[in-house]
Amino acid sequence: MKILIVDDSSTMRRIIGNVVMQLGFSKENFDEAEDGVKAWKLLSEAHYDVILTDWNMPNMNGLELVKKVRSEGTHQKTPIIMITTEGGKGEVITALKAGVNNYIVKPFNAEVLKEKLDGVLKK
Repeated sequence: MKILIVDDSSTMRRIIGNVVMQLGFSKENFDEAEDGVKAWKLLSEAHYDVILTDWNMPNMNGLELVKKVRSEGTHQKTPIIMITTEGGKGEVITALKAGVNNYIVKPFNAEVLKEKLDGVLKK
């Protein structure tokens, strides 16, 4: 199982990584990227079972990344969970229409991430 964590905040990447490890995954199970550009590079080099991405990032934001993943490359069917501070109904709808499988509003806890991960991985 390989997870890609995409967030411009190193602190948030560490928090998400810690939660992923609490859920039984090891550090070897996930890679990190600080923006969509670096994430796209990693996606072009390796297979990932799930992508956890922030929305607000420099260079290529999470929504742009989702649209790119859904339109080209080998990860078009890979589950994507957006983890963001953008909690408005409009943002959620926009993200879902772009191809996000699930949506988590920050701050969140391990149970929420586990529930969302379980939800996309069992499909």
